[in-house]
Amino acid sequence: MGSNYKPIPKDSSVELQSKDQNNHGSQNPKSSHIVDDLDYDDLNDEIDFDHLPLVIVPKEDSASSSGSGIYGAVFNLSTSVIGAGIMALPATMKVLGLIVGLILIFLMGILSEISVELLVRFAVQSKSNSYGEVVQEALGKPARILSEICIIVNNAGVLVVYLIIIGDVMSGSLRHTGVFDQWLGNGFWDHRKIVILVVVIICLAPLCALNKIDSLSTTSAASVALAVVFVLVAFIVAFIKLLEGKIGTPRLTPDFGSEKAILDLLVVIPIMSNAYVCHFNVQPIYNELENRSPQKMNKVGRLTTALCVTIYASTAIAGYLLFGKDTESDILTNFDRPLGVRFSTALTYIVRVGYVFHLVLVFPVIHFSLRQTVDALVFDGSAPLSESRKRCLGLTFVLLAVVYLGSTMIPSIWTAFKFTGATTAVSLGFTFPALIALRLSSQGPGLSSRERFLAWLMLSLAVMVSVVGVVGNVYSLQSKSE
Repeated sequence: MGSNYKPIPKDSSVELQSKDQNNHGSQNPKSSHIVDDLDYDDLNDEIDFDHLPLVIVPKEDSASSSGSGIYGAVFNLSTSVIGAGIMALPATMKVLGLIVGLILIFLMGILSEISVELLVRFAVQSKSNSYGEVVQEALGKPARILSEICIIVNNAGVLVVYLIIIGDVMSGSLRHTGVFDQWLGNGFWDHRKIVILVVVIICLAPLCALNKIDSLSTTSAASVALAVVFVLVAFIVAFIKLLEGKIGTPRLTPDFGSEKAILDLLVVIPIMSNAYVCHFNVQPIYNELENRSPQKMNKVGRLTTALCVTIYASTAIAGYLLFGKDTESDILTNFDRPLGVRFSTALTYIVRVGYVFHLVLVFPVIHFSLRQTVDALVFDGSAPLSESRKRCLGLTFVLLAVVYLGSTMIPSIWTAFKFTGATTAVSLGFTFPALIALRLSSQGPGLSSRERFLAWLMLSLAVMVSVVGVVGNVYSLQSKSE
């Protein structure tokens, strides 16, 4: 049978491609590069459509030439993990004791890394480009809407916590002196609401108004560096005081001797699970990974887990050893007093002001995911947010206003972490990934017996933590009101 088509030479750079290859994150993922790279001069302005190849490969494949490397991906994912949750970890040591607390830090880190691997594997298998898409593929559209609501509540809660910490550190609280008081004395800066409002308008609004997360890469790098400075200072001071014999004997196990201690135990485990939630940023980071593959992303997840577990464990131990039974739910507020070492005053300023700047620089990254999720939920089917500057700015300022109001009504980060940790954080970090793996395993290579056991274990633990955390929180509020 005759045909006008000729075979493509073996030495040609032309080859067929899968329709989804290298199109993650594009507005039209099914489109292909067809005639964009043709050299019209060589063709003398004449194209023989009978001999035109189906697909022409660009001279430089964007997936391999412009993606991020493994360590860049580790940095981005670590930025999503290391935030305000680190400030509550020393207080969890006061409740759980060092031994049980450290075990939980390592256990939650390992389970979180496993859940990330499962999420990546089945997102790739289902060709999903976001957390919501893989949830919809596995559990349907109602579940996707629920997952997006969880992301909104979780991210908004985290941003509220950031503002609470900034306000407490800079303007002070009932029991602690703020940085401005120490520098300038009494004034309008004593009012936390005013300080937070000024920070939102002057520092946060310009950064949050950016419509591309790539624009925040430099600020993210600076934020991680500031977090490491805090950890190093706290660890070094604790080590010096330990050598000098100025640190008392710490609690090693939980205290079951009072009703209050039991209530604290019920709510502290969800706070631990909140510290590792980064799953809503996993897929965007994977999409930008150079020569991406599930194996590379698994390596990113493991390196990130190792880094975050090390930082979390060091902070929890150092903070609790420094302040013991006086450890506050926000450890930064403990640094308004002398530390008992040389250059104590300078170190307290470095720790507090440095971490405030860290939160200011991390805030826009979390806000970006919050804004994208709200847009996907409210304006489903509309043009991409990057193409509508008015909608982008409108959502930005509305969300900043809501987060600001939340920070003025919630008294402490402990209160915020108790509820988000027991509900949305557990769902995003463990419940949804486990359900996705169990549901989609029948559509591909499937799960090994060990992986299936881990998925069921995560799901069971997530349900228990959620139920116990919610019951403990409600009972705790009732006890305080009586």
